[in-house]
Amino acid sequence: QVRLVESGGGLVQAGGSLRLSCAASESGGSRDTMGWYRQAPGKQREIVARILSILWGGGTNYADSVKGRFTISRDNAKNAMYLQMNSLKPEDTAVYYCNLRTISGREYWGQGTQVTVSS
Repeated sequence: QVRLVESGGGLVQAGGSLRLSCAASESGGSRDTMGWYRQAPGKQREIVARILSILWGGGTNYADSVKGRFTISRDNAKNAMYLQMNSLKPEDTAVYYCNLRTISGREYWGQGTQVTVSS
């Protein structure tokens, strides 16, 4: 069972920055697809960004709403993933979740970290 723990959320003013971290208890390294999702109150969970498995090219995808402002990265040696969030907007307010999907299709979620952006 893979455990994912997010950290780095908090309260920030619009225009500010935050860096989220996700620590995995174990992982398949670059063979896993990892991503960040978010869920705002009353809304469905949506994908923010993800890094594809090296088997699928290893590229990155971003939601249109965060392109140019957020950057996803990973450190396979540390079983960690990060999300650098710049130029934050009030509409970025949500609980952010770390996700890991193995090449066999197993999927794991973290408990989430709250990000609140004040106007």
